[in-house]
Amino acid sequence: MTDASIIERPRRRRMERRHWLLALAGLLVAWLLGLVWFDRRVEAVASPSLSADGIMVLTGGADRVETGLRMLAAGRAGRLLLSGIGGGAELGGLAVRAGVDPAPLAGRVTLGRRALSTHGNAIEAAGWVARENIRSLLVVTAAYHMPRAMIELARVLPGVRLIPVAVDPPGYDGWRRLYLLANEFTKYLAAVIGLSDIVPERRSARP
Repeated sequence: MTDASIIERPRRRRMERRHWLLALAGLLVAWLLGLVWFDRRVEAVASPSLSADGIMVLTGGADRVETGLRMLAAGRAGRLLLSGIGGGAELGGLAVRAGVDPAPLAGRVTLGRRALSTHGNAIEAAGWVARENIRSLLVVTAAYHMPRAMIELARVLPGVRLIPVAVDPPGYDGWRRLYLLANEFTKYLAAVIGLSDIVPERRSARP
């Protein structure tokens, strides 16, 4: 081995490390710019006072179920799917928490207990929408979760009009908000490229 090659090898290694660091830095900058865009998209999510054939609640966060039940009681739709409901929850107890009378809602509410993720919510919704002949759907979830939820639902409900209804969790500000946005943006990217069914998803305790 020549002296030149001995000198050249460490130099190549330094250049390779530099290239990897530049690539990682570029990815980080792209991710941060994407997070800013995602934040603006979340802020633009509206909660319109529209009616539809059905309401779907993606459970896992505070006040989502209550919002869906109040909307149903107010006549915003004829049917309601609570997707991802915990095994012990029943309509009577959920209605009491929402401050509505469960009697008029009986037979109009489906408690979906199989979904364990946003991807699972979409699969559960597809079967319910087909059975109930739903053509327009009010989608209730947190604002930061809405972009990913809409992607998942649009894939399995191509002929259904999806209308977002955002519900923000308590204390949605400061570092908590930043953490939720960053975590959700990463999951959103996985959903965009079709990896949501294999990316682990931690869900909040459901009612």
